[in-house]
Amino acid sequence: MELKSTLFLADQWNNDQYSLLDSGDGQKLERFGSQTVIRPDPQAFWPPAAPIENWTADAHFDAKSGDDDRGNWRLLNPAAPNEWPMEWRGLHLNARRTPFRHLGLFQEHSVHWAFAQEKIRSAGRPVKLLNLFGYTGMMSLAAAQAGAEVTHLDASPKSNGYGKEHQAISGLEDKPIRWIADDAMKFTAREIRRGNRYDAIVLDPPKFGRGTKNETWRFEEDLPGLLANVRALLSDEPLFVILTAYAVRLSHIALAQALAGHLKGLGGQIEMGEMAIPHAHDDRLLPTAICARWSKT
Repeated sequence: MELKSTLFLADQWNNDQYSLLDSGDGQKLERFGSQTVIRPDPQAFWPPAAPIENWTADAHFDAKSGDDDRGNWRLLNPAAPNEWPMEWRGLHLNARRTPFRHLGLFQEHSVHWAFAQEKIRSAGRPVKLLNLFGYTGMMSLAAAQAGAEVTHLDASPKSNGYGKEHQAISGLEDKPIRWIADDAMKFTAREIRRGNRYDAIVLDPPKFGRGTKNETWRFEEDLPGLLANVRALLSDEPLFVILTAYAVRLSHIALAQALAGHLKGLGGQIEMGEMAIPHAHDDRLLPTAICARWSKT
């Protein structure tokens, strides 16, 4: 199996939908649809293009000391709504400010949404896709829009509810998407016993998480077992597997070799590398995650 280094750049959004306007000094300035926000980002430790005090935004996320994910949103524009529409390639969603600095989507994953759509459309046959740790469902919607039958799994019923909402406003209510709130390890083990198989599997596991019944997930401890389940769930003609990782002390090479070890014998290639977002007005890149992506061709 060939391993190939790749830089995974976020798909080009329309500038009125998403733009990384500036970053530096541990902060980033972004446009999400009609709103502009400032959020912490520890990887942005270069000087910003413009002084941060000159940035203008609708809201600023103030992180708690030592924790970039938890904190509070400070409204700089009192008229800014807490929820507002966005669109990517005909898929519609509602962005929203959350207590964990996120806005209801991970825009850098658009590189994988586009990849999945291309593979599904060119397959020339029915495709079943399993989306694990699927959050609010943009990958699931992208795959369904391209013609796949999708099983979406996330431990958060609230996230799944947002996904169903996005399915409705995207006009995809007739598309086959199962929205399941469950623990990923338990669900995949049951699917193996049931004899269910999938042509494509997507995993975006957190560093640490909890299942629907307070099961714990620890990336380094639990990923090998989950990858073993993923291999057992692949069909006889698999198309791709996408694995992403945030905030873990691993190299993308380690991630790719772990995936390769579990997919031994399938041939194809694994692309491995960093995911990054280009800045709108210069050639800088903001790294976001590491990734390993297997495909048959």
